[in-house]
Amino acid sequence: MKKHSKKPLGTNLVAQFLGKEPGEFNIGDLARFAAENSIQMLNLNYVAADCRLKTLSFAIRGEAHLKRLLEFGERVDGSSLFPYIDSGNSDLYVVPRLKTAFVNPFSEIPTLNVLCSYFDGKGRELEIAPEFIVKKAHEAFRKKTGLELQALGELEYYVVFPKPERELFPGCCQKNYHESAPFVKFQGLNEEILRTITLMGIKAKYGHAEVGNIELEGKRLEQFEIELDLEPIEDMADHIVLAKWAMRNIAALHGVEITFAPKLAVGHAGTGMHIHMAAFKDGKNVFLEKGELSDTARKVIGGLVKLAPSLTAFGNTIPISYLRLVPHQEAPTNVCWGDSNRSVLIRVPLGWRNIGNLSAIANNSKGSAGTSGEIRQTVELRSPDGSANSHLLLAGIAVAATYGLTSRESLQLAKDSYVGVNIFREEHKKLQEKLKQLPSSCFESAAKLREQASFYLEDGIFNTRVLEGIEGQLEAHNDKTLNEDLKQDKEKAEQYIKRFFYCG
Repeated sequence: MKKHSKKPLGTNLVAQFLGKEPGEFNIGDLARFAAENSIQMLNLNYVAADCRLKTLSFAIRGEAHLKRLLEFGERVDGSSLFPYIDSGNSDLYVVPRLKTAFVNPFSEIPTLNVLCSYFDGKGRELEIAPEFIVKKAHEAFRKKTGLELQALGELEYYVVFPKPERELFPGCCQKNYHESAPFVKFQGLNEEILRTITLMGIKAKYGHAEVGNIELEGKRLEQFEIELDLEPIEDMADHIVLAKWAMRNIAALHGVEITFAPKLAVGHAGTGMHIHMAAFKDGKNVFLEKGELSDTARKVIGGLVKLAPSLTAFGNTIPISYLRLVPHQEAPTNVCWGDSNRSVLIRVPLGWRNIGNLSAIANNSKGSAGTSGEIRQTVELRSPDGSANSHLLLAGIAVAATYGLTSRESLQLAKDSYVGVNIFREEHKKLQEKLKQLPSSCFESAAKLREQASFYLEDGIFNTRVLEGIEGQLEAHNDKTLNEDLKQDKEKAEQYIKRFFYCG
């Protein structure tokens, strides 16, 4: 690809060429990019109810053809994309959002991809569309609080490959956290993912090996994580879907599979998709005040505490999600929060506050004064996993955060649910018993969503059709007693787990 811009390497290739931020792209820009880089194909992408990326491909017939596609998009069959649409009246429009354009890193033919929004037959944004729901949620949050909500996702996954006859430098079971090659075999794949998604325009924070190392039925499973960086929640919802799409494609090129399934083997580390969030005012993170966690952050925590039981309906959508949410596996079971505490539902991680100039100490130099680190302080929701619908989950989180910042009870909710200890230790058993429990099944999550539906229906963010559809899908798993049924039968549990290998 030609390079015309002054933009640094490591960003979206289209942005590099045009010398523009993605939000500034117009149809003429993308047509010029296509012409000068011999782009031959255009892929329109959109997210369906199953939260996977869908594709409609076009061979570009010239500049006028490309411009028409970028302006008007195309028709699609909504009944095949959403269970809530009747096949008798199912035509929808998919219209490109130009800022999302990226060069397809997997196509042998030079191809431009762009994400789309759904519109109905009357030209209105589709009420049930995932991208519109999270957009409405953020608009309501901004209007009621005057703040912007940003988030990032931690994408944990396992690489699955045949166990070699003679394994050199074998990894240790449950001991692979931040391990390096050669004790992990697919560090290079993780690094390739980081590079690829960055060139697609996704802000990747870092990647590393995670705890899990499993031997299962002649296969080796290594756990890794890609953590994205803070972006407005609409962008993060899109980028979680795109990152997972890219990760699967890269794995296929390496001849291996990856899985985001929340549980793969009893007694081994599950796979989460923790969500960090922060609120911003005029570009400044307002989760800190004078170096301490602010009341704004505590109110958001209070909102998350309030809606935690129903948020699982968006973030934990399959029965094996609840095989992960068990004690002693660094996965939450109780509705509580704490500082740097991995036994809680909502964690306040270290945020470079009140620590002085660490660089000067590390480098044995005077150095410059340390920065406040305010931009880095987040609050982390630890319940979601790879089965989540990222758009609906982030919309739900925005609803919870809005409630927290506008409700008189949120600070008290935060105060009452704070714990400063590992609640899974025997000496804290009485404390754990006092805390509210997260749902233990899809069936229970559906019930909690039904109980708290009014919060999500406010401001027209969700609608009844979507919520009832989610409740029906959750209840259809018929898993009311599954956790208890499988607890005593490891073999039966692992056979059941296989059904959800390709979730998310």
